[in-house]
Amino acid sequence: MWWELQGYWPQLIAGTWITVKLAFSALLLGLFLGLLGAACSFSTFKPLAIWSKIYSALIRGTPELLGVLIIYFGASMLIQEVASWFDYTEYIEVGPFLAGTLALALAFGGYASEVFRGAFLAIPPGQWESASVLGLSRTRTYIKVILPQVWRYAMPGLGNLFLILLKDTALISVIGLEDLMRETSLAVAFTREPFTFYFSATLIYLLLTWISMKVLAGIERHSNRGIVGGM
Repeated sequence: MWWELQGYWPQLIAGTWITVKLAFSALLLGLFLGLLGAACSFSTFKPLAIWSKIYSALIRGTPELLGVLIIYFGASMLIQEVASWFDYTEYIEVGPFLAGTLALALAFGGYASEVFRGAFLAIPPGQWESASVLGLSRTRTYIKVILPQVWRYAMPGLGNLFLILLKDTALISVIGLEDLMRETSLAVAFTREPFTFYFSATLIYLLLTWISMKVLAGIERHSNRGIVGGM
């Protein structure tokens, strides 16, 4: 039967697990980069604001696949060059998982910075003044008052970006990471049954997307609790 996949189920499951780990690793780093980029865009220190604009423009203007290849091959060269300054001659290679995480996180962060920026702009400026009247410092205001609201405003956009990120993990197979797409391609090469395995991979990606959508919907409902009109 086609659903038995000629004994390749263990490889596909292992590849799926790698895909999930890659997506969440890139998500965590990408959220940090996105929030950092949004914060820098409002900075009165010009170099930070300029860096934020350049970062966002570079990410939105270049293909993700190109970023993956540049980081995978370029990072190893850069690290090797720095190591040579300290007379370290052993070859240092950035693995495909780390390179993929960095590339996807940079891409996610570039788009997320615009989402966070819009969320910051959606918060009335008077809330800073109200928090100051209550005796809260700017740091406590940022953490206790502003960030929770930023999260609520940004959640729909971040959810969509994560679904895109989940599918973009397939790009990392080009540098040898044994994710779902890579394992599927290897199975096709050995069995000569492309439709069977690519269709199976499609179903797995759809299942991951469906689960993600359910989880994101729950998080969004939780972030909107107590808000009039919140779902």
